[in-house]
Amino acid sequence: MNSYRLVYHHDVKTKDLQNISSEMRERIKKAIEFRLLIAPNSYGLPLRKTLKGYWKMRVGDYRVIYKVKDDLILIYCICHRKIVYHVAVGRS
Repeated sequence: MNSYRLVYHHDVKTKDLQNISSEMRERIKKAIEFRLLIAPNSYGLPLRKTLKGYWKMRVGDYRVIYKVKDDLILIYCICHRKIVYHVAVGRS
């Protein structure tokens, strides 16, 4: 079993999570802990074009955009599906 460490972009906690309900935040937290930390390439899908090299994981109407580097999972964005790719491009 691989062991990964999480690193969040500073805007995830200060901006992204502020706009998400507490119930959905809990769902996202569980998805990250039980899916992403165990097998990030199995539970996510690779992105293309301007976000090539990044991955997305779907949690309801929200998306977690991340990149895997060795034993690190770098989380760039957690936003609603309507705006997530626009926000992620700005942070990549």
